[in-house]
Amino acid sequence: MLNSLELFSGAGGLAKGIEIAGAKHTAFVEWNSDACKTLRYNYSSEIVHESDVRNVDFQRFAGVDLIAGGPPCQPFSMGGKAKGQNDDRDMFPYAVSAIRQLTPKAFIFENVKGLLRKSFAEYFNYIILQLNYPDITAKTEHWKDHLAQLEKVHTKGSYKGLKYNVVFRLVNAADYGVPQKRERVIMVGIRSDLNLAWSFPDETYSEDALLWSKYVTGDYWKRHDIQPSTADLLCMDIEKRRLTEKYGFIPPNLKPWLTVRDAIADLPNPEHVKDFHPEHQHRHGARAYAGHTGSDIDQPAKALKAGDHGVPGGENMIRFSDGAVRYFTILEAKRMQTFPDDYPILGSWTEAMRQLGNAVPVELGRTVAASLLNKF
Repeated sequence: MLNSLELFSGAGGLAKGIEIAGAKHTAFVEWNSDACKTLRYNYSSEIVHESDVRNVDFQRFAGVDLIAGGPPCQPFSMGGKAKGQNDDRDMFPYAVSAIRQLTPKAFIFENVKGLLRKSFAEYFNYIILQLNYPDITAKTEHWKDHLAQLEKVHTKGSYKGLKYNVVFRLVNAADYGVPQKRERVIMVGIRSDLNLAWSFPDETYSEDALLWSKYVTGDYWKRHDIQPSTADLLCMDIEKRRLTEKYGFIPPNLKPWLTVRDAIADLPNPEHVKDFHPEHQHRHGARAYAGHTGSDIDQPAKALKAGDHGVPGGENMIRFSDGAVRYFTILEAKRMQTFPDDYPILGSWTEAMRQLGNAVPVELGRTVAASLLNKF
């Protein structure tokens, strides 16, 4: 069994996925006090280190096999200020430092889709090369000088020091059984001396398979014992024709994307119950705005959002077929992120939603980690 060090742990979505995949956690490093409360409740408090990663002595974690985590995404987020490498919240240099000092067998890092935007292309290449060659440190203060140094080593091809074979991919969590359309960049590195071949696991769910179950067979509506909405009826013939022209009479060979309704069908309406579950409490005040209309109950949820000062307006809501909206409860939001029901997220609704909005979907983490750990 591999042991793991989690950096930038947050509420522990990636950590829970890695645990389910078979690794053992030796330590969590997280600076947010509420996230640390969540981690301490769900794991041993002895392994939770509430600390700024910039002040951590990584040598205390010597012997770890796997380093994982999600360096803060705000510097690269589409919804943020997008300062990238000029943002003092860019923690990638400290992730590289942890690898340099601990030389794990492998690592898994996650970040937002915005990391791949054109304006960050040069810096993203710099991140990947640092992960490739963590022992090659900067000779000057300017990162572009370090990038040139790394490029020369990489193109020469004769480097014999600590090296990782790194691959990355933009993935949609919905394609891996998460009831949420959440695109994230996953970076995986394996120490080169191990001579292990690995590739990202294949997608197992698809949008077309969901549409087939709605508009060709009708199985989706039968399973939930409901009638299609007016909007679904309007596009049914067109979608059925498109799908049968594409696939003939043989359905798509992947599973249907999971929807919000699939994830919460067994939960009562929180407006009608009070004592069902402490995390299933109705919250008033949900309103739709232009471009922020909530998540269609019969589609995978939109990506959960985590604002600096609470849930952004018009986000983290369910939109029903009649146009009504309400906020996700904490329990429902956990289902969108595939956390187990018995994994409490501590803090107020606003704070719990912030933790969940920053989390890696557990099932996505499990899928990637299980594929990687299977190589050891």
